Amino acid sequence: MIDKSALDERALEEMLSEPSDRTREVLSGLKGDIVVLGAGGKMGPTLAMMLRRASKNRTVHAVSRFTDRAVKARLEQAGVKTVGADLLDESCYHDLPVAENVYYLVGMKFGATGNQPLTWALNSFLPGRIAQLYKNSRIVALSTGNVYPFVDPADGGSREDMTCDPVGEYAQSCLGRERICQYFSLQNNTPMTIARLNYANEPRYGIIVDLTLKIMNDEPINPGTPAVNLIWQRDANDYIVRAIALARSPAMVLNVTGPEIVMVRRLATDIAKILDRKPAFLAKEEGRCLLSDACQCFEKLGPPETSLHEMVSMIVSWVAAGKPVLSKPTKYDVHDGKF
Repeated sequence: MIDKSALDERALEEMLSEPSDRTREVLSGLKGDIVVLGAGGKMGPTLAMMLRRASKNRTVHAVSRFTDRAVKARLEQAGVKTVGADLLDESCYHDLPVAENVYYLVGMKFGATGNQPLTWALNSFLPGRIAQLYKNSRIVALSTGNVYPFVDPADGGSREDMTCDPVGEYAQSCLGRERICQYFSLQNNTPMTIARLNYANEPRYGIIVDLTLKIMNDEPINPGTPAVNLIWQRDANDYIVRAIALARSPAMVLNVTGPEIVMVRRLATDIAKILDRKPAFLAKEEGRCLLSDACQCFEKLGPPETSLHEMVSMIVSWVAAGKPVLSKPTKYDVHDGKF
């Protein structure tokens, strides 16, 4: 019997891993093979698939514990070579692929509260080991906008040259990852790009999924975080892949997100209109939130290809149809840094 939902997911991953012409051009100029470390998470599979589709003449390796065997199978079907490894276990390092181009996606957010030692080990200690292991490679290290301070939406988002002020141990450990990467980039002259991502969205997870499910289930929405940044995951993948062309020493820092400051109340109202429902809200908006200014990204890599309207329409239609979601809330409305 054909699993129609699986077919839908395969078609979705085809969409999310479609490289732009600019991405194909960037990868055509790279030398050497590619490895994606932490390829089994939310973004890793489609990022690895995009790398493979845009670079047919080189090997793309995906490294993860692969606790979800279906993810491993889909990657292999897409032509990506998989390597099962727990990167905190140094005995596996001799089995890791040699590659001139490294995408580092390993990190821990959910469950960080109550498991702080593992959070710091994954987010701050491990990047140093990987930076040493791949000191002769080019590295793109995925980070987060959580390293920034909370800002007033009226003032715009945080820029890359602003002082970091992370709230909570998760965000602090992510800044630790960045500082360790910056240290080894300077120490070993390793070209790096640190990509600070704010809220990638696709039909199986993200803020739009969170809001859609709340509205469908008649749950009130907390607009305590008044505004957010959103980007379609395919566009986020495209930027992160091309960020390797910006890698340098000292490490380049790049905000990756969409161009709009999106008001949560307005976003929820728009989603509710598509669903023909009325949203309920818990409280009034607070003044400050985490927002990033991605103007440098757009200047260097061009604007994203998917509009906010297109993103909302695709995601709401998927969720409303009862198709699979990952059940991993973003917790975008957390203000105390406890995830």
